Amino acid sequence: MTSVEDFIREWRSPSERVLLHTSGSTGTPKTFWAEKSRMRASARMTCDFLGLHSGDNALLCLSTDYIAGKMMVVRALERGLNLLCVEPSNRPLEALQEQYPVLPAIHLAAMVPSQVFCSIDHPLLRQIQHIIIGGGAVSPELEQTLRSFPNAVWSSYGMTETLSHIALRRVSGAEAEEWYTPLPGVSVSLNSDGCLCIDAPALSPEPLITNDIAQLSPSGSFRILGRRDNVIQSGGIKLQIEVLEAELRPLLDSNDGKPLFCVTSRPSAKFGEEAVLLVVPELLPLASEIHHSYIKAVIPVTDIPLTATGKIDRARAKSLAATECGGL
Repeated sequence: MTSVEDFIREWRSPSERVLLHTSGSTGTPKTFWAEKSRMRASARMTCDFLGLHSGDNALLCLSTDYIAGKMMVVRALERGLNLLCVEPSNRPLEALQEQYPVLPAIHLAAMVPSQVFCSIDHPLLRQIQHIIIGGGAVSPELEQTLRSFPNAVWSSYGMTETLSHIALRRVSGAEAEEWYTPLPGVSVSLNSDGCLCIDAPALSPEPLITNDIAQLSPSGSFRILGRRDNVIQSGGIKLQIEVLEAELRPLLDSNDGKPLFCVTSRPSAKFGEEAVLLVVPELLPLASEIHHSYIKAVIPVTDIPLTATGKIDRARAKSLAATECGGL
């Protein structure tokens, strides 16, 4: 794992580029070179949007192997933030208290959903001025809990190729909403397939066409409906995996902060491909009682396959469903 010190040395090296690694949530992880000048621009955009100033304190509890952790370091260096570092874990605030007996006010923290979930009852979570959640979807249950938080909690939209997030959505307080607001200097549109196109000249020399099917509002904000590569073509019907999972989530209680089920597809002689449900053993009794029009089988698995950043590994899930025999 890349340490904070290792990344800072790389950042201060004469090279004008940094090697980045994608998470590989929908396919094979990739590497590419990013210009440091564009990473600096991304850092300034976030700090300006959130109103962060030199001397503010930021918590780094993510791995610097990936863009989210690297960008927390870049924001600190670019804006003069004080960086408080703890080893990545699902309970970073407990580690923070152990490491810093006298805690200053924390103005910014970036976390993945499981870290927020496991820290939901920790009093420090409500004291952080800005919490950015990324690396995965915020579940409706977690979002409902965060609605009452007095501080600013944000769901982020972005990817490694956009050098972290390019839009934020407030999920706490009276300002909570369903739509993402692009950062200053970022505009979005839809292509003919309904996929989100991102124009951010400071971050990318060319517009980026994503695989995310989106809906735009007249004000220029957007919301994500699902991924184009997460569409199952079953008997002439297009099924969006994320929509199916949202329908099933109230029936399959996930109470430990990590995915315990997922929808994927497998080949079908009748339908071409069919939607199937992968579940961990403890959810099997609940899953066996579900009668969904489009879910053709329930397949028990030891664990839901995840990427290194904790997202559902869609490619591995599909491969697992294709090789597993039977199903309920």
